[in-house]
Amino acid sequence: IDHFLASGAYRPPAIEIIKPGTYTTVQDFPGRLGLWHIGVPPSGPMDDYALRLANRIVGNTPDMAGLECTLVGPSLKFHRDSMVAITGAETDIRLDNQNVQAGRPIAIEAGQTLSIGQVQSGARVYLAIRGGIDVPEYLGSRSTFALGKIGGHAGRILQVGDILPIGTAMAAFAPKVANAALIPAYGNHWEIGVLYGPHGAPDYFMPEAIEQFFTTDWAVHYNSNRLGIRLSGPKLSWARSDGGEAGLHPSNIHDTEYAVGSINFTGDMPVILTRDGPSLGGFVCPATIVRAELWKVGQLKPGDTIRFIPISYTQARALEQAQDAAIDTLVAPHTPTLLQAELGQCILLDVPAQNNLPRMTIRQAGDGYVLLEYGENILDLALRLRVHALMQHLQTDPVPGILECSPGVRSLQIRYEPKRLTQTDLVARLADINQQLADVRTLSVDSRIVHLPMAFEDSATLDAVARYRQSVRDTAPWLPSNSEFIRRINGLPDIQAVTETIYSASYMVLGLGDVYLGAPCAVPLDPRHRLLTSKYNPARTYTAEGTVGIGGVYMCIYGMDSPGGYQLVGRTLPIW
Repeated sequence: IDHFLASGAYRPPAIEIIKPGTYTTVQDFPGRLGLWHIGVPPSGPMDDYALRLANRIVGNTPDMAGLECTLVGPSLKFHRDSMVAITGAETDIRLDNQNVQAGRPIAIEAGQTLSIGQVQSGARVYLAIRGGIDVPEYLGSRSTFALGKIGGHAGRILQVGDILPIGTAMAAFAPKVANAALIPAYGNHWEIGVLYGPHGAPDYFMPEAIEQFFTTDWAVHYNSNRLGIRLSGPKLSWARSDGGEAGLHPSNIHDTEYAVGSINFTGDMPVILTRDGPSLGGFVCPATIVRAELWKVGQLKPGDTIRFIPISYTQARALEQAQDAAIDTLVAPHTPTLLQAELGQCILLDVPAQNNLPRMTIRQAGDGYVLLEYGENILDLALRLRVHALMQHLQTDPVPGILECSPGVRSLQIRYEPKRLTQTDLVARLADINQQLADVRTLSVDSRIVHLPMAFEDSATLDAVARYRQSVRDTAPWLPSNSEFIRRINGLPDIQAVTETIYSASYMVLGLGDVYLGAPCAVPLDPRHRLLTSKYNPARTYTAEGTVGIGGVYMCIYGMDSPGGYQLVGRTLPIW
C-alpha cells in the first residue's frame, strides 16, 4: 500500500493564488438576483460581456463563475490540466514566461503558472476556466460582494495562498476561438447608450440642464469602484429650489429604488450605480444605461471621459439581441451602431387622480425596469399602502415576464425581462391592474415593534464625518457637527432636544435596502418627531456598520460599512 501511495501523483482540481493582483474576485453572471427589495445587490461581473465571452470560448454556459481582475492581474498555479480563456482589458498574459493570446482557448498543464499583467487599456480582465470555479453558492450566486463580505471565496478579494476548486460541470460546447471583431477596442473616451429617465425635465431638472447632461464629456473621478463610478463635470440647473420633505437639496426625493446602471445625482455630483451599488436611496436619476451598454462601465478608469448617448427603447433591444448572438456563435454579426434618438419623454404613462384613486405615473428606468409612482411628491402613508397593495397583487397573480418588485416610499420598481414582456405591454398591464386595486382604507397590514438601543454620536459616527472632511469636502453647512446642523435647521434650542426627539420617535419602516443589506428607510409616525435635514452633497464614501442617519424626514440604519448621504446621529446594533 505504501508503495502504491508513493507512486501516485495526486493532482487536485484546484488553482493556487501565487500573486493575487490588485483586486481579484470570483464573479458569475447574472449574479445574485431577486433580493433587490432587501438591499442585496446583484454583484457579478462589471463587464458581463467579457466574462460571458470567455465562458463561451472554453465551452461553458454563460453563468459559470470566473475571475474578475482589476488593473493588475494575478499569478495562478494550476494543479491539474485545464483550459482557460482570457478577455477584457488589454494586458500581457504569460504561461510559464511564454506569451499567450487572449480571446482563444489556452491549454494549461498541471504545475504551470499563468500570469496576468497590468492592464494597458481598459480596467478589468476576465478569466474563465472550463468547468467553472466551484466556490459555494450564497443566496443563489457565486459572485463576490466584498463590501458585504458575502459570496465568492470567503466573501473577499483573493489573497496569496488561496485555493480555488475547479468545477466538474460538463461543458456545453466545444472550445472555440472568438472572431477578432468580437474583442472591443478600449480607449479613453466612451460613448454609452442610455434611456432617458426616470427623473427628467421639467419636474426635476431645467430643460437646458438635460441638454447639457447629454452634451457634456463627463470625467471619471478617482473615487470610483464597483459600487459606483463618480463623475466630474458641470453643475446642472435644477427645476426646484429644494426637495421638500425629502431633503433640502433639489436632488433629494422620497426614497425610491434604483436600477442597475442609473446615473444618480447625489447632490450635484453624478454617480453611475453599478453592480455592487445600493438598491434604495433618495436622489434623482435622469438617465439609465441600457443592458447591452452596461459592460462599458466595467472598463472605465479614472481620467476617462464619457458622453451619454440617448437611444430608443427599440435600439436598446436590438443592441442586446446582437450582443447575445455574438456570444452564442463567437462570430461577429452586424452590430447596430449607437444612433442618437430624439429624447422623448421619461414618463411612459401619467394617469391623473380620480375618485379615490391617486395619480399614477410610470417612469422609464432603462430597458429592464420601470418605476411606478403614486400621488405627488409628498409623504403620505396612504400612498405607501397602495404600493403595498399593488405589490401583493403582482405576487398573488403574477404577470409573466415580471421578475421582481421592490418598493420605495411612494413608488414600486418593477424589474422585467424585455425578451418576454415588452415595455408597452408591461405599462398596459400595470394600468389595468391599478384599476382593480381595493381602496387602501380597507387594507390591513401585519406589523411588529422592534426596540433597538442607540449610542448618540459614538466614535465611529464621528470618525465617518472626519473622513468625509479629509477626503471629500472640508466645509459644508452640516460640518463639523451633523447634530448641530439638525438642531439649527429645525429651530431646536439645544442638542439635548435633538436627542430627545430621536429617542422618543416610533419609526415605520417603508422600505429596505437604503444603503444595502436590510437597511430600513423609516419615518416617525408622529409628525412632531420628524426632523427635516439635507443629505450630504456629494455623498460620503464611508459609513460604519450600524450607524443611524437622518435624511429628509427619514431614518436609516446602515447595514454594513458603506457610502451614504444621511446626517449621522449615532450607532445601534448590526441589523443584517
